[in-house]
Amino acid sequence: MTDKTVPLPSRRALLGSAGKTLSIAGVAMMVGGYAPRIMRASAEELSSDVQILNAAIALEHEGIAAYQIAATSGLLDPAVVDIGVTFQGHHKGHRDELVKAVRTLGGTPVEEKSLDDYAKSLNAASLTNQTDVLKLALGLERGAANAYLGLIPSLGVDFHQVAARMAGDEAFHAAILANALGEPIPKNALIFG
Repeated sequence: MTDKTVPLPSRRALLGSAGKTLSIAGVAMMVGGYAPRIMRASAEELSSDVQILNAAIALEHEGIAAYQIAATSGLLDPAVVDIGVTFQGHHKGHRDELVKAVRTLGGTPVEEKSLDDYAKSLNAASLTNQTDVLKLALGLERGAANAYLGLIPSLGVDFHQVAARMAGDEAFHAAILANALGEPIPKNALIFG
């Protein structure tokens, strides 16, 4: 067996990445580890962290709004609404930690948009039944789990456990949603990543 070294993306490359990777980067960089980071990081790195964290906050706002739109759509059974509201609570917790981190780094957290703006960006008008809503949520949660797992090698050791825990949260959400959709349990191992 040979040891292959895989180049890790630069901070600038992470900033240029799309949606979910930024959300995961932000969560992983701040939860449980931003205080030591402040002591070791340059002003440029801290500014980049604030940008990444704000991108993550923006995506958490969108996730919170998505669950709100779904919960009030009239398309979901009451038990499914309860699950969505619970997941929304998880995302609110993520958002709150991200906001705290941005403020600790000296930044200003990004503000949320109106619920109508989120409904338009999520194309909520195209959702016509519970299955549509669950499929949308499942795709978002699977994407988030994979993004966390893909991010772990790019992070310093201080953040590996946090990123893995967040991937676990997202994988848990995906499993519940897949079950609600009646999807079969995957036959192969290593479902995510």
